[in-house]
Formats: sequence, structure tokens, C-alpha cells
Amino acid sequence: MEKIDLKQTLKHLYQPGRKDFELVEVPEMQFLMVDGAGDPNTAQAYQDALQALYTVAYKLKFASKKELDKDYVVPPLEGLWWAAEMDAFTTMLNKDAWSWTMMIMIPEWITLALFREVGDRIAAEKEPPADLGKVRLEGYREGLSAQIMHIGPYAEEGPTLARLYHEWMPANGLGFNGKHHEIYLSDPRRTALEKLKTVLRQPVRRV
Repeated sequence: MEKIDLKQTLKHLYQPGRKDFELVEVPEMQFLMVDGAGDPNTAQAYQDALQALYTVAYKLKFASKKELDKDYVVPPLEGLWWAAEMDAFTTMLNKDAWSWTMMIMIPEWITLALFREVGDRIAAEKEPPADLGKVRLEGYREGLSAQIMHIGPYAEEGPTLARLYHEWMPANGLGFNGKHHEIYLSDPRRTALEKLKTVLRQPVRRV
């Protein structure tokens, strides 16, 4: 049985260059999603969200392999981030003011019915994730977006984002058209901080 790696199938969306920003057209894809708010380093809500997301993601993968005869690599964790004031991202880095949607891409052949069936199975387990009921399956389309590969600690993304928002976008006649998006290609538990790979993406519109 072939194991499909979606981040390779969609390589142009998951492996951008690191030297300069590039424009891509991001089609609608479906994701497991959980909403929350607060500092991802300290908020229990963030940890609960990840536990629920990964539990459902892997149970769906196993169900797909067993019941649909389709196997795939579980895609990387992704996050949509926003705040009332964008300076919370670019200069102040006030993480307590952040809101987020954490998500994992799911193949198109995973139906809402299968998602619900798997959710019911997990709920019947002895200790299901606390936030299981908050996980949803939803389509998400970004359309035209600017992106770049960031290498290094998450805390050092600020200058790159400031350059994107205050220099590159205005110089190219682009305005905001959605939430800041990050794709975490590295496991921070197993990767040195200076080697972490993160796709930084911003949906844009021409102005």
C-alpha cells in the first residue's frame, strides 16, 4: 500500500525558499481545527488543543488505512494566529494577547461521516482528550498568499514578519486578506532551536 505524503504532493506550499518572500495560490484544503487563546508556551488550553488534535489525526489515519485502504503521513501542525493589535506579533511579542486556531491538514478522502465515527470511538475510550469536543473538520481556503521559510527559534520570527508587513507587502501593492499562518515542519522536542523550520504565510490581496 502506497503511503502518501501530502507535504511532498503540495511541496510548493510546504517548502518555500528562505531568502525572499514568494506569492502562491493556496487552494481550499480540509483541516482538523481547534480554537483557543493565550501564550502557547504556558496556556493549558494550548496543550489540551494539541492533545485532542493529534489524537483525532492519528485515529483518522489508522481508520483510513484499515477501512479505506489508503495510507498517508500525518501532515505537520499548523496554526492561524491573530491579535487585536498586530504589533503583538511583530514588535511587542505579547503572547498573552494572541488568539489561535491550531490545525492539521486531512486528506480530501476523509469524510465528515468518518470523522464523526472516529470521534465517537475516541469519546468511548477510558480517558478521551479533554478538548475532543472542540475538534472540528472544516475546509479552509487562503487564496493568494505570501510565504517564506523561517529557520530558527519561533521567538525570532518578529523581524521577518515586520519586513513582510511593513516593507515587502506595501512595496508590492499588497494588503492583508486573512490571518497569519504558520506551518511547523520540525519537532521542537527533537530539533535544535537554530534549526527549526517554520513556513510563515500571510494571505494577501492586491490594493
